[in-house]
Amino acid sequence: MPINNNNSKIEMSMLRKKQHIDRFLKSNKISTNYFDDIILENNSLPELNFSEIDASSIFLEKKTDYPIMINAITGGFDGAFEINRNLALLAKKFNIPIAVGSQSLGIKGYGLESYKIVRDTMENGIVIANVSANTSPEMVDLAIEMIKADAVQLHLNVAQEMCMKEGDRNFKGTLENICNVSNSISVPVIAKEVGFGLSGKVANRLFEAGIRYIDIGGKGGSNFIEIENMRNEDVDFSDLYDWGLPTPLSLIQCVKACPDINIISSGGISKAMDAVKSISLGSKMTAISGILLRELLTNGYESSEIFLKDFLHKFKIIMLLTGCKTISELRNANTLIKGNLLDLISQ
Repeated sequence: MPINNNNSKIEMSMLRKKQHIDRFLKSNKISTNYFDDIILENNSLPELNFSEIDASSIFLEKKTDYPIMINAITGGFDGAFEINRNLALLAKKFNIPIAVGSQSLGIKGYGLESYKIVRDTMENGIVIANVSANTSPEMVDLAIEMIKADAVQLHLNVAQEMCMKEGDRNFKGTLENICNVSNSISVPVIAKEVGFGLSGKVANRLFEAGIRYIDIGGKGGSNFIEIENMRNEDVDFSDLYDWGLPTPLSLIQCVKACPDINIISSGGISKAMDAVKSISLGSKMTAISGILLRELLTNGYESSEIFLKDFLHKFKIIMLLTGCKTISELRNANTLIKGNLLDLISQ
């Protein structure tokens, strides 16, 4: 039985999730790709056979064939079931992790199958839960149990909430709640920004509070200010579209501030080169979402499978071109930084 009987709020939440998908497909704000300011050093004598390239890594105590995951997208309404089933099929086929979308509806007893289908499809693969960073430990436990999750993302979406007509306005006590959740559950917590970039300062605060995984969610991918702006008829937030830290800048800041924290690089990872550059700069994992969702919804499952297959194949090609046989070697690959990204780092 649903925990929350406020049907109007539930219906609003379901509608909002549907609108997020629809508005995402209509969004057209394109951010500067600061990954283009990163140059990987070419190795003309790699002394490698392509068949030797090993892109596998250990993440959340399980082996994954690539340090690339499908990040949180959706769940909780009728159309989400098919989306999540197809995404999970892709993750299983290529043995990579997947995170479900926010389980706010699921923990209230609604749309459960749209989340459970991910674990059912993935079997023993890596599945990550997702709830707001202000969710109580008891409700987080429900989200984890719902999909037998290997970890849980606690998402930080202040900018989105402030541009959402019905969004939260009180963000006091969030860090304390993250600590309480981390101390109360049996799986790792991943503090996740949703597209505006975790700063090195915030990463350090999280690390000092005991959090060992962060998803930096930098500017460059899905823009939730734009998406919420298309839903908000009262205020025009288009002048805030450029808010946030670009993903490479956020990554460099967080690596410098917390060398021992496990970083997932996400936000505008649209091609294999971006993913390789992320690993070479110090991330443990990279994540894609919008680019894959758009391919799936626009061209269907087979096309999205081809897209992901090519993405992963190119990832290994670039590894060879840098002379790196393994992911641990790739993390020590030589990189050069130029242009606007260098200017930002210098500041």
